[in-house]
Amino acid sequence: MLRPSSVGGSRSIFIQTENTPNPDALKFLPNHPILPEELPTPFIEYLTPRSTLAPPHPSPLAQSLMNIDGITSVFYGRDFITVTKAADANWAHVKPEVFSLITEAVTSGQNIIPLTHSKPAEAGDEADARDSLSYNESDSEIVGMIKELLETRIRPAIQEDGGDIEYRGFENGNVMLKLRGACRTCDSSTVTLKNGIEGMLMHYVSLFATVDTSSRLIFVQIEEVKGIVQVLDQEEEIAMNEFAKFEERIKKQKGVHSITSTVGKGSLDTVAD
Repeated sequence: MLRPSSVGGSRSIFIQTENTPNPDALKFLPNHPILPEELPTPFIEYLTPRSTLAPPHPSPLAQSLMNIDGITSVFYGRDFITVTKAADANWAHVKPEVFSLITEAVTSGQNIIPLTHSKPAEAGDEADARDSLSYNESDSEIVGMIKELLETRIRPAIQEDGGDIEYRGFENGNVMLKLRGACRTCDSSTVTLKNGIEGMLMHYVSLFATVDTSSRLIFVQIEEVKGIVQVLDQEEEIAMNEFAKFEERIKKQKGVHSITSTVGKGSLDTVAD
């Protein structure tokens, strides 16, 4: 949906809003860059009001959005903003204020992320200093291939759904990943990882193995990929466990085929088919 807005006689802009597979998250596309080009990370996620004020990437807009009653997180992509609300909050109540704040920030002409010489992020900060999918000289050949597949084949679909993906390592044949933005708290995140990312990764890895049959070494390395492991924070683990219990109850009551799909446009669950 496109909505024209103007503030204080400034030029009119169009902000597009899109639903995501997560009913508690909305994606806003203001047709305006959100992150500075010189920023090495492709996304920034704010999970607490304090994180909107603290280095390395304080943001007045994120601070204002997080101060709205019912808003639980703000996610910046290169050209979109995903806002997540609490389950008991109503979009009809919070969306107009979110829309107004984003419009005001964009029409002001100021950077969404002020360019300041802040101290680097400490370990564990939500805003990482660089892209986890970027090339690293210490990466093995298989890790480099995994990162390339995630970057070119998987990340675009995740971003389409209002989120992003973070690479956390490759251990015992398992690719360690963390979902961000709308996908972080989505009930279908496990389905996205297992049926979508894992299936797509295996598909393209198999494709590479078939194409490059001249190199047995590459084939052996590719075969080391066994699956995907989702990296969760403590609160995310609790939420996932509660959803699993709820889903199990629904299956017992109505049967497995009655569960409604939560995939959205561009979702990996449909792309991987």
